[in-house]
Amino acid sequence: MSKYVGSIDLGTTSIRFILFDKQGNIFGSAQKEHRQIFPKPGWVEHDPIEIWENTFSVIAEVMDKTCVPFKLIDSIGITNQRETSVVWNKKTGKPYYNAIVWQCTRTDEICKNLEAETGGAFFSKKTGLPLATYFSGPKVKWVLDNILESKKDLFSGDVLFGTIETWIIWWLTGGPEKGSHITDVSNASRTMMMNIHSLEWDNDLLGALGIPISILPEIKPSIDSNTWGRTLKEGPFKGEIPVCGALGDQQAALFGQTCFSKGEAKNTYGTGCFLLMNTGNTPVISRHGLLTTVGYQINNEKAVYCLEGSIAIAGALVQWMRDNLGIIKSAAEIEDLAKTVDDNGDVYFVPAFSGLFAPYWRSDARGIIAGLTGFVNKGHLARAAIEASAYQTRDIITAMKKDSMVDLTRLKVDGGMVLNELLMQFQSDILNVPIIRPIVIETTALGAAYAAGLATGFWSDIEDLKKNWSEGKTWLPSMDRKICEDLYSRWGKAIERSFDWV
Repeated sequence: MSKYVGSIDLGTTSIRFILFDKQGNIFGSAQKEHRQIFPKPGWVEHDPIEIWENTFSVIAEVMDKTCVPFKLIDSIGITNQRETSVVWNKKTGKPYYNAIVWQCTRTDEICKNLEAETGGAFFSKKTGLPLATYFSGPKVKWVLDNILESKKDLFSGDVLFGTIETWIIWWLTGGPEKGSHITDVSNASRTMMMNIHSLEWDNDLLGALGIPISILPEIKPSIDSNTWGRTLKEGPFKGEIPVCGALGDQQAALFGQTCFSKGEAKNTYGTGCFLLMNTGNTPVISRHGLLTTVGYQINNEKAVYCLEGSIAIAGALVQWMRDNLGIIKSAAEIEDLAKTVDDNGDVYFVPAFSGLFAPYWRSDARGIIAGLTGFVNKGHLARAAIEASAYQTRDIITAMKKDSMVDLTRLKVDGGMVLNELLMQFQSDILNVPIIRPIVIETTALGAAYAAGLATGFWSDIEDLKKNWSEGKTWLPSMDRKICEDLYSRWGKAIERSFDWV
């Protein structure tokens, strides 16, 4: 009898493999970082081959470390950095170019031209997304327009496109000439190529982008009892295990947090910061700068939709302070450094390194530190960096309330930054709601495991999953409201000063 479900978490900065037991507890895990490639200002790339090799490596490490035979693993679920795009040759498995990462702004001119040609509402009505560099479609167009070999191979039918989960599923299930070329609805909804109402690739959208449907993966439910394929005996598992669940990383976190009811919300604090609210089986089109996205689909049931607020830089700001400034030696040190001061010293850090995402959608913005005086020291900078994620989250919540007409009464949180208790308390203060951290904070990986295990019957239904969720710690608002509002007002002034830089 199977005892575990495996989860492959294909993050922006690292790859993880985790084995979860029936209670949703971690039995074994391994993690490996991959390179962040910055060829030009605003350009961000990953090496797809390195991502596949690191995936193979972390799976093998867990299998060796835990000595779990593959027969005890029920199934494999996958979650991924969503919009990051790979175009490769299906015969050789060789990428035509590096993966273009969701943060990359190179397609700004493409997006401006598309808007001029089609009008801003053409894409948003069908996709729930604004025309922005964030999404996959313009990235694929850039590769096809600029990489001659990919354009040439289109005529022979050898070109494939996929977001990162598609790339890894293809390799796990056989690779060249054998691998399953699929994506799930949650990832497809982030491409600007899928009609969010029909859940199918849209010919009008593809025509505007100049992308042939032949290169696109087949769209599948997120939780699919019809297995997409099995791992190979010569692969990292050394055996055949069903691959049958996939979710974009933020949808996976929503699923792992068991936000299955309309109005429930979660915020994930990772490389970026992403707040999703379940809006039920009807897409709510935002009028205040949010995204409408598919949350998940279980087999042939109606899809569940979400409103989403996406923040480009959250944990990545801490990483930048470590790697680029050398103010700290490890990410965990940021909290201790911030605690050396009582407040932010009237300093505000807007981390618009690649523009601002929701609710502003300003590709012309760039990062600024506002309010510097001779009084400020590195402790104040550390505190301002931490507080930036909380302020940006409030920006999202404000827009979400306007769209949904629902008052947020509590917020479930997850991701690596939720171990920063200074951030969690400040988030509670600035939002004026309880912040709830579950016992298992790896909810993104857990959500992918739930997707696979639900598909096979390892977990019987979503009520089974709800029983696994348990509260770890709650933070309650404690700061004077006038102080909070003054701080947030000054944050707004800093945001305005980041505009029109490019």
